[in-house]
Amino acid sequence: MSPRWEPNRDVRTGRHVVNNLHVHLVFVTKYRNGALTEAMLSRCEEIMREVCADFEAELKQFGGEEDHVRLLVQYPPKVQLSKLVNSLKGVSSRYLRKEYSAHVRRHLWSGHFWSGSYFAGSCGGAPLTTVRQYIENQQRPV
Repeated sequence: MSPRWEPNRDVRTGRHVVNNLHVHLVFVTKYRNGALTEAMLSRCEEIMREVCADFEAELKQFGGEEDHVRLLVQYPPKVQLSKLVNSLKGVSSRYLRKEYSAHVRRHLWSGHFWSGSYFAGSCGGAPLTTVRQYIENQQRPV
């Protein structure tokens, strides 16, 4: 390696891949009821950090309000995003319903904690228009 080369902490390297994948996730509570408290949000962040670690992913940012949570997750290309989301929602639901059962029963009357849907948006890197221009301007062999 060149002595001038400084590694970028966001870029991950594997045996045959160099990647920088980030996703913005939003999970909403069932019926969008205000079921989350400050203590529940703190515990939810702990749980989601552990789940991400199991997938070799990293929870970069976590935030939430009383009816939803937002996550910024960096993940490797071998991880199926739908499986990561399923685990994040399933494990956190199980623990939160168990540890805060009285509070959850007051706000969520069905057996579900999270809504069945979620938002996932890719983020990071260059804007889409820049990438399109770069690809269009490649020199084709003659």
